[in-house]
Parts: sequence; C-alpha cells; structure tokens
Amino acid sequence: MQFIVEDAESHLNITVTEPRIDAAIATLFKDKLREIVVKNRKPVHMDMAAVDFMDSSGLGAMIAVRKSLPENLALVLFALTPNVERVFRLTRMDSVFDIQPRTAQPRTAQKEQRE
Repeated sequence: MQFIVEDAESHLNITVTEPRIDAAIATLFKDKLREIVVKNRKPVHMDMAAVDFMDSSGLGAMIAVRKSLPENLALVLFALTPNVERVFRLTRMDSVFDIQPRTAQPRTAQKEQRE
C-alpha cells in the first residue's frame, strides 16, 4: 500500500496510488491512512484519480478515516473517477464527503514522502 504524502503548510496532500480499494486491501488502506492523518493533525486533500474501483469495503475504509479526523479538520476528495464517484453518489456519501474536481486542488507541497 503506497500513498504519496505532501505536507503543505495548511494541509496534507495525499495521492492514492492504488487502482482498487476493495475488500482485499480495505483494512490495510484504512489503517495506513488513519496513521498518516492522525499523526499530522491537518486537513487532508486526497487525490483519488488513480482509483478505478471501490467497493463497499473501500467506502467503509474512507468513512473510518473521516471519523478519525476531528470535526474541524476537513477531508476533501479530489478527482474521483466515474466508477468511484458513482459509489459515493449511490450510497449518498457524496453529501457527507467534500468531493471536488482535480482542478480545485492546490499543490503547494513543502515535503513529500511515500508511505
């Protein structure tokens, strides 16, 4: 499981590099992401452009990550592929998560690390 984590002053940019977030990797995905976001305690901007498929286990992992952040810290999802966006829309999670197009994401990284 790999993410690209860029520490900007005001938030974390996390790029998900997995093409599938499904039952096979959902637990590892959730645990790794939670570790990153809890340790850094900043709003999160997550680039999901590489994710072509997400099932209910993957959606559950995303919800768990969101719940691990305090209410005042945002989790913004960027560049969802049509298949992944459909999962959020059909489950009405698009009203829970802040979903934005790729062009909205600022890219002012100061530190980059691979997790």
